[in-house]
Amino acid sequence: MTTQRTAVNPWTWSVELGYNQGEVVSGQTRTLYCSGQTAMDADGKPRHDGDMAAQLALSLDNLEAVLGAAEMSLGNLVRLNVHTTDVDLLFQHYGVLAARLGAARVAPATTMLGVSRLAIPTLLVELEGTAVA
Repeated sequence: MTTQRTAVNPWTWSVELGYNQGEVVSGQTRTLYCSGQTAMDADGKPRHDGDMAAQLALSLDNLEAVLGAAEMSLGNLVRLNVHTTDVDLLFQHYGVLAARLGAARVAPATTMLGVSRLAIPTLLVELEGTAVA
């Protein structure tokens, strides 16, 4: 069986920057590899400067939008990488993430990394996921 890759882009701005929001890989199962999702609005503008909880919530909304565009949900998430510029601050607001994953009845394999900065300096958190259906 051949593998087929399908780009998933609920917004067009990322294509202009040279990447897809996600890719569905079909074969035996469907696997979606999501680009890192941050607190960006539908026009590609960063939001919620300095507000970790709001950035985390919008990053999750954006991850869910990519999953939804591939006919998946947080329930399909099998891997989640969390990149943050402030691990201690993220832990203070981790309940935002835990509540959403708990509501989806999913506990994906997760890695959290502290980084010196993200692609846009005002961003505090980035979520990168892998989902299967």
